[in-house]
Amino acid sequence: MNGQQLKNSILQMAVQGKLVPQDPNDEPASVLIQRIREEKEKLIKEKKIKKEKTPSYIFRGSDNLHYEKIGAAAPKCIEDQLPFEIPDSWEWVRLNNIFSVINGDRGKNYPAKSTLSNKGIPFISAVNLDGKSVVNDDNLLCLSDAQYDKLGSGKLIKGDVVVCIRGSLGKHGKFPFYKGAIASSLVILRSMYNEQILSEFIMMYLDSPLFFDEIKKFDNGTAQPNLAAKSLEQFFVPLPPLAEQKQIIYQIEKINSYIVEYDQKNTEIEFLQKLFPEQLKKSILQEAVQGKLVPQDPSDEPASALLERIKEEKTRLVKEGKIKKDKNESVIFRRDNSYYEKLNGIERCIDNELPFEIPNNWIWARIGNLFSLQAGKNITASEIKNNLFDGAFPCYGGNDLRGYIDRYNKEGDYPIIGRQGALCGNIKRATGKFYATEHAVCVSTYMGTDVEWACLFLEALNLNQYATATAQPGLAVSKINEIMIPVPPLKEQKRICQKYRICLKTISELL
Repeated sequence: MNGQQLKNSILQMAVQGKLVPQDPNDEPASVLIQRIREEKEKLIKEKKIKKEKTPSYIFRGSDNLHYEKIGAAAPKCIEDQLPFEIPDSWEWVRLNNIFSVINGDRGKNYPAKSTLSNKGIPFISAVNLDGKSVVNDDNLLCLSDAQYDKLGSGKLIKGDVVVCIRGSLGKHGKFPFYKGAIASSLVILRSMYNEQILSEFIMMYLDSPLFFDEIKKFDNGTAQPNLAAKSLEQFFVPLPPLAEQKQIIYQIEKINSYIVEYDQKNTEIEFLQKLFPEQLKKSILQEAVQGKLVPQDPSDEPASALLERIKEEKTRLVKEGKIKKDKNESVIFRRDNSYYEKLNGIERCIDNELPFEIPNNWIWARIGNLFSLQAGKNITASEIKNNLFDGAFPCYGGNDLRGYIDRYNKEGDYPIIGRQGALCGNIKRATGKFYATEHAVCVSTYMGTDVEWACLFLEALNLNQYATATAQPGLAVSKINEIMIPVPPLKEQKRICQKYRICLKTISELL
């Protein structure tokens, strides 16, 4: 459960009367509603609000079920419309029973955005609301006095609650300034009873899952979410006694700081949980390339013998014209407990170039001397399809699988190195028939060298660290050929792969 889910759960408890205990000494919500009705009648007489044509009155019948009387119509049981049970001291009301829902001026006097400035009377839109208040930043545009005076409705006073009914449905905030106006996507909720806690409670209601459930009932379901002000007026609100409202708001404010802390810790835990398998995988790979994942077997043919046979095979393939001769043939060997490299007839000690120690029956080699690397061929984007189709073959590029194409240029079992783009240096294994683009480097193996092992060790080398540090990272084949790789005996290669698969399976089962 993340922080928002925890908050939603607590808010749901709050609107259901389960967050704080009921006090039998509290004046019931029915008395508060009666006071609001009296205040509403007073405002109607003073012509500050309009009289409703069909006012709603919700009450409990003698059968303890909820009924609603609308205008002159006979009362109708609404028990099946109410989302949940509430305490006996609470009452169900429609939103417009306790708040006036005020629309903005959509007429000819509605100001064009180009006429607004950053000084004057605040003109509030959804972008200015943060769920608590109106954010006073660079996004807050303002009206001139003349523009404000021309507006016939939608004028804000301090303490009004602003709600978005188009686009970001339900986004809200309390208006903190002395006067202002609303954009066409908003409405004003203005309390009809002079009690600050009512506005605080309705703000909490607007945060609750109940409010968003009500939105779903009336949302028109179009591409641009839209809620009519008349629909908003009909939302069900569970109303507690005034004293209990104060207790609920107090508890919510008290809990909020803990929710924020919980959310931060939960985010950290989720991040670590996502990171852990990958980090563990990297740790296992590091153990593998250093010869620490499986024990060495002294009866294994040493890696130097494997490398000598690979050299002989590559020499034969060069003579047959099947591969090109290495321009810079490297021979790495151990002498006097140090490593030396003979390159183009020049011998030098390379101890300070090697990142770690390896077992005695292993050997260091340049990638180009162990494998043969060849980039694929260019292809037009229009030839590649996103989905697999009959007669299609996978197409590999610099950033893994690009799609599918109706021809192939490689067949076999190859490690693939991406050499261009965001995933530069990534390793994939391609088998069967496939197409390699110019940004995919196919790695040919020799003398039974384990392809799975080759993929693992190439991945462990983090080849992206050798890429050019540009906006479009790239790896030249010549650069990859120069990178050193630790080589175990052939039999140990297979033992490493088997142990690595077991480790991954164990990790998957544990998580």
